[in-house]
Amino acid sequence: MTLHRRNAASVRNPLERLASTGTSRRTFLAALAAGGAATALTGCSTSTEGGSGGDGLSFFSWDAQASMQPVLDLWAEQNPDVPIDFSQAPPVAEYIAALQTRVLSGTAADVFMIAAENKTNLIDGKAVADLSGKPYMSGINEFNAATYGRDGKPYGMSVASWGAGIAYNRELLGRVGADTVPETWDEFLALCAELKAAGVAPYIEAVTGPSLVVAGFLGARNQAQGGTMDQKIFDGSSSFEEQWTEPLAQWLRLWDEGYATRDAVGITGEQGREEFAQARAAMTVTGPWDVPTLRSSAPDLDFAIARIPALAGGSTFLAGAAAPGYAVNSKSDKAELADRFLTFLASEEAIRAYHESTASITTTANFEPDVDPALEVVAEGVRAGDIYLPQIAWTRAEDKLNETGGAQAQLLVQGSQSPQGMAAEMDRTLASA
Repeated sequence: MTLHRRNAASVRNPLERLASTGTSRRTFLAALAAGGAATALTGCSTSTEGGSGGDGLSFFSWDAQASMQPVLDLWAEQNPDVPIDFSQAPPVAEYIAALQTRVLSGTAADVFMIAAENKTNLIDGKAVADLSGKPYMSGINEFNAATYGRDGKPYGMSVASWGAGIAYNRELLGRVGADTVPETWDEFLALCAELKAAGVAPYIEAVTGPSLVVAGFLGARNQAQGGTMDQKIFDGSSSFEEQWTEPLAQWLRLWDEGYATRDAVGITGEQGREEFAQARAAMTVTGPWDVPTLRSSAPDLDFAIARIPALAGGSTFLAGAAAPGYAVNSKSDKAELADRFLTFLASEEAIRAYHESTASITTTANFEPDVDPALEVVAEGVRAGDIYLPQIAWTRAEDKLNETGGAQAQLLVQGSQSPQGMAAEMDRTLASA
């Protein structure tokens, strides 16, 4: 697929509506942001077992209302006979918990999102319908379909992939003579030291869950092991302690050496993004989900996103994965309407609307997305397959491991846990699952 490039000026105006409400895929991994109350966008049906009542269709998403509104407006225009009862909870932990409660109580929406952190539970629990043979799956990227599949059967329709790296403010880096992020972690930390000495806050990261930086480190390590790292952890021939301790220790240097503040555990991904947007930090970790809001809230910000620097003996990499997929509630009594909705969501018009509202790197065969200049390196890495997310690679207990990883990461940054101790806790979680 060819991804077209466009200049920054052409990006800003269509995305101004996202100035304060853009989707945060940084909180894809980790946000425990407040909110998540149901918001009806069209219609006002009441959820019952297996979905919505009346003639409508219920849809539970972790994409923010502002991101989905253009898509749902397009649906309403084309399908005025089927109102969508939309509800949302922010990712990751809050969405996963809310969906689990609804599935167990029989009140889950007709269509909802299947994610890395809950795919095993949903598939094993037979909560999601098999989408094999559905016409709308024909244009879905094979990697995306496999991500949310089992034994060759797809259970989620993922229409995009994402990659996350280090966003950097060119003007602030220029104050110390740098024009991009270094390729090695030691050089990156040296840059942080130069920025700090020049009176510039080097780096900010909202520690609300497992770090995207660590995911990048682990992705490079997994690649060096021929893609077998997680397989070895889960079959017992290796462990989190063996694989994760050194990457965690290197990430922790950001705080131990004073380049980031320990109150990072108290801020949300949105707050971290705003600090970067207002040039109060030279670098942060993020991906496509933050670009529209940065363009809108800080139109003069000259920034780009680079690959995550390499640890000694490793390679640069990106955190990333197939985006969460649309899944059909297996207990919904509106399977035909749900299929109609997914057919629409996979259409060129809907994919275009979703791409334009989120800056997502969509991967369907029917649409070639534009790429913001800040995302050129990310898009190249996504196309090359240099993306990794632990939660995707885990084969069981994703929710419990993700919860442990998030809590332990916060303790680590606060100085009350060690890298080895955090990794050992991950092993204990896996053993008890």
